[in-house]
Amino acid sequence: MSVAINLETCLVLVDIQNDFSAGGVLPVKEAEKAIEILNQYIPYFQGIGAPIFAVRNWHPKNHVSFKERGGSWLPHCVQGTKGADLNPNLKLPYGATVIAKGFLVEQDSDSAFQGTDLEIRLRQKMVKRILLGGLGIGDCLKKTAVYSLKAGFETFILTDGIRCLEVKRGDPQKSVQEIVKTGAQKLTLKNLAPLVKIRKQFMAKSRGKA
Repeated sequence: MSVAINLETCLVLVDIQNDFSAGGVLPVKEAEKAIEILNQYIPYFQGIGAPIFAVRNWHPKNHVSFKERGGSWLPHCVQGTKGADLNPNLKLPYGATVIAKGFLVEQDSDSAFQGTDLEIRLRQKMVKRILLGGLGIGDCLKKTAVYSLKAGFETFILTDGIRCLEVKRGDPQKSVQEIVKTGAQKLTLKNLAPLVKIRKQFMAKSRGKA
């Protein structure tokens, strides 16, 4: 299977933040490797002006998901801290949209769609297909994929650009398996049509509309 990027295709990057990277509060194994791979997807979108969204946690200090509030996690991605910043190695281009989630004290946002305007923005841009990658807690990526599918978006999981937190041995592999079971299609860089071909097709269509 070869997938070509077009203007109806969107790249959604989830939780690529310092607190999920090496030295962070909840470091994800091989986070930098995933970022390196995701950086290779970005030119496919940037080259034709297809939309790119980066969704990040933006938690208040006393967020309901934190252990001190009875939640499951150490305080992470707290608003205004370095841990909440996007990993500086992510080569997010000018024009990409950054969306905050989990910014209400009493509401957690596992899905990138929950409590955000991501779906509205996707509809406005006439998006029909989503390519999903990122870091963090496996449930966040899984629930994002579930919502995306239910909303009617053709959804691809970038299996080479996903890394999940390992709380128990084997959690990352299990998380990816569960994400695929949602019905999303697996995709890697090898499955993308060559970048040169995509740009030629885009230019040909642009000239045809002129």
